[in-house]
Amino acid sequence: MSPRDEMVFVVDDDPRVREALGELLESLGWQAETFAVAADYLAHARPDLPACLILDVELPGINGIEFQKQLSGDVHPPIVFLTGHDIPSSVRATQGEAVGFLRKPVGESDLVAAVRGAIDRDRVQRSARAELNELERRLAALTPQEREMLPLVVSGPPNKQAAAEHGISETTIEMHRSKIMQKMQATSLADLVQIAEKLQIPVIRSRR
Repeated sequence: MSPRDEMVFVVDDDPRVREALGELLESLGWQAETFAVAADYLAHARPDLPACLILDVELPGINGIEFQKQLSGDVHPPIVFLTGHDIPSSVRATQGEAVGFLRKPVGESDLVAAVRGAIDRDRVQRSARAELNELERRLAALTPQEREMLPLVVSGPPNKQAAAEHGISETTIEMHRSKIMQKMQATSLADLVQIAEKLQIPVIRSRR
């Protein structure tokens, strides 16, 4: 994937900064969209592409730190903070969630490193979300009985032991195990266990 297939959003109330960053980003091959305030960014329809958000700390209305908190429960591109001052402690405290920090005026090498890191993170996160969506689609294809049996199957007790503990026949357990493996597209029990972990399926511990 080339930079042209990646997006960079810039939110800064200074029109000179927006223009300079937009032109620099596009000269480096990225698609760029710039906004004066956070509300304009939120109202914009974002394309389904790997992206990052360059966010000014000193925004009018809601500042960058508060805006990041507002976005914390939503799916959004990784954030690179932008500031014309020393990086305040309130920004440093968010370092675990932000990819990086840029000081104005922004140098090309710093910009490329920050944007590249953010977009690479976004690509990983997007891939993980797509995988989880697919696994949830497979889970939804299970019958209510199969979904009820899934925690037992991934717990891994022998069929005879599981049948005795739960008052069902070995044949029934084997039938459900086979259907679950097929519908969840698991190549082995170990593979099914990994899928269940990603779906946060609880494990039923043996009583023996």
